[in-house]
Amino acid sequence: MIDVVAPGLLIEVQTRSVGKMKTKLGALLPDHRLRLVIPLAENRWIERRYDSGERSRRRSPKHESYLHLFSELVSIADVLPHPNLEIETVMTDQLELREHVPGRAWRRRGWVVSSRELIGVNERRLFRDPADLGRLLPELPEPFTSREVAAASKVPARLAGQIVYTLQRAGELERVGKRGNAYLYRRCVGLSESTLERSNAAARSSGSGSTTLPERR
Repeated sequence: MIDVVAPGLLIEVQTRSVGKMKTKLGALLPDHRLRLVIPLAENRWIERRYDSGERSRRRSPKHESYLHLFSELVSIADVLPHPNLEIETVMTDQLELREHVPGRAWRRRGWVVSSRELIGVNERRLFRDPADLGRLLPELPEPFTSREVAAASKVPARLAGQIVYTLQRAGELERVGKRGNAYLYRRCVGLSESTLERSNAAARSSGSGSTTLPERR
């Protein structure tokens, strides 16, 4: 099952865990060019719906950026170099609907997400290879740690770890040592032999792939 079949291109819009796509990617990439579209919530409004019929709405203080794309790509990092795969990110405004269900979501005091609605599309960006994804990293003196990525990008440490892991597995970063307990990374210059081997293996087994190209509206 594919969301859109266009001439020479399959388009799959993934609004849930991208990791669940691995089997489908493995089946399709050897013979098809595929664009995986991942929406991110640049702005989000949360609406609570009460049993009485009343509603309350507030704007969430959380805003996703292009770097949040890596929290999804980390599960398919080895697939990103595949020449038939491209990633499109769509920055959106979303409405998140919540309903009260006693006994569930205790951290939210029973308020669970029932659905999400698209309000608007603000911007799109197309990534055609891991090099394009690597351009999302801020400029840093090399070598650097994931903590330094977190500080420069103003993202949580967990997300910074996902960023460097994904780019390392995709062949854009290499691990070059340690500073204390932290691993050190630097950008790969050109296409290294190991990256070529990984890309070729990905194409053969349909296990790695991706590309990138800025595209703004």
